[in-house]
Amino acid sequence: MSQFALSTSSVLSPFNGLVRRQGGVLQIPWRKFALNSLISANSSWKGFCMVASAATGPNGVSADLLETEKTVQYAWPEKKRPRICILGGGFGGLYTALRLESLAWPDDKKPQVLLVDQSERFVFKPMLYELLSGEVDEWEIAPHFSDLLANTSIQFFRDKVKLLHPSYDVLKNGSGRSTCAGTVHLESGRLVEYDWLVLALGAESKLDTVPGATDYAMPFSTLADASRVNTKLKALERKNFGKGFPIRVVIVGCGYSGVELAATISDRLRNKGIVQAVNVETTICPSAPPGNREAALKVLAERNVQLFLGYFVRAVRKASYLETPNQLTGTENVDGVGQVNDNEKLILELQPAHRGLQGQILEADLVLWTVGSKPQLPQLEPCEMPHELPLNARGQAETDETLRVKGHPRIFALGDSSALKDSSGKPLPATAQVAFQQADFTGWNLWAAINERPLLPFRYQNLGEMMTLGRWDAAVSPSFIDGLTLEGPIGHAARKLAYLFRLPTDEHRIKVGISWFTKTAMDSVASLQTTLTKVVSGSGL
Repeated sequence: MSQFALSTSSVLSPFNGLVRRQGGVLQIPWRKFALNSLISANSSWKGFCMVASAATGPNGVSADLLETEKTVQYAWPEKKRPRICILGGGFGGLYTALRLESLAWPDDKKPQVLLVDQSERFVFKPMLYELLSGEVDEWEIAPHFSDLLANTSIQFFRDKVKLLHPSYDVLKNGSGRSTCAGTVHLESGRLVEYDWLVLALGAESKLDTVPGATDYAMPFSTLADASRVNTKLKALERKNFGKGFPIRVVIVGCGYSGVELAATISDRLRNKGIVQAVNVETTICPSAPPGNREAALKVLAERNVQLFLGYFVRAVRKASYLETPNQLTGTENVDGVGQVNDNEKLILELQPAHRGLQGQILEADLVLWTVGSKPQLPQLEPCEMPHELPLNARGQAETDETLRVKGHPRIFALGDSSALKDSSGKPLPATAQVAFQQADFTGWNLWAAINERPLLPFRYQNLGEMMTLGRWDAAVSPSFIDGLTLEGPIGHAARKLAYLFRLPTDEHRIKVGISWFTKTAMDSVASLQTTLTKVVSGSGL
């Protein structure tokens, strides 16, 4: 395969009829595809696309590209040292870059590293829930890349990837250095040559499987998502203040993300809201350790979170004026649901996934969607003159045990971009823990490849699982002690401490650690004052 292109956008209609997939292999009519897609690159649709052409110009860049757009060649600081381009600044991409920075290199082989991400901030996603509870500030879990990389040699571009052109004739020149292994074309017009490429593009929420979900439900996977949800909750709190009407929140999905959201929002709203959670399975967090699941069920029950287990959502829509659930289904009213007289109300139609259950209608002010995701890689269709990029059914790149894309020894893929399985043949979970570990191995294997040493096979080690259950509450089940689960404030402290040590750099860890310690001290003093006030009031002094 001489050239290909990746897309983070699900809008691929310009390519229909040009590209097809057969048996998990990407097939592209290169000469026709390159020109058409390059012309459309200047139009309004955006994304990270994959393009190829049989005609190439200097450095393996498509001749069509050189003729179509004015581009600027990125000048690497050093001409002789290896060039590593990392696409994606999440856990996989950023931590790979930092791992490369930490390794000891021979002077002439220390690589130049360029990190590309469309955002200016790294987001520590496992702690997005704490933004809703007010436990953390945005800068603590979403620091700017410029701050994180200030004391490193890593270069950062805030940009989107448009075209990718790998070369398949990588030779060594007279100086012993390999020639260019490919070129990345960024949306800003920059052309970046690389010797090694890392794909760490993550995944995006998938709401288009249920009618109305894209229009009326809100995902919760990015900093922007968390900000929108927080803004919506604040607006609902202001609107309903003093009116006695509960804020109704429905969460679709009861995996870790859905349960953590349900626990956090129910803790925030307390008696001002009704939180309902829907899951197609008959239990919550089916893959979680029993201790975590039991702790979560106990907390959700204490906060009166209503669970609709064994249901899937058939549709999400706006409520019509004076519509009631009884009129829609003929079934009994869901507890607490009355007449809908607000044109901003939403309706969820639930359909049983198991026998013995009846259809349900839920009314909501806010619908949060936590099920389904898609890798930010192409979903493409068929043609002639095939060129292969190994993808699995979800659109993830097939990799070998060393995390190199099969058939592409100069390209590594990890996290949601990789389709690696564990020793039992099961796909690895899409968690931050997996990305942490894969970043460590990717950094090491790049060191080994550049220094012509053997690469290490990746082996995932489950260190345990953690989940937040609201302010001052969490469940932690470490893998090294069977049956142990830390709950409540102890679990909360253990989880926060573990994530503090997982933050990207020493400087950021120190700043955040001081901030968290200060907040905890102030909260403790405030709690003590409240307790003393109650005692004094009760004694009549």
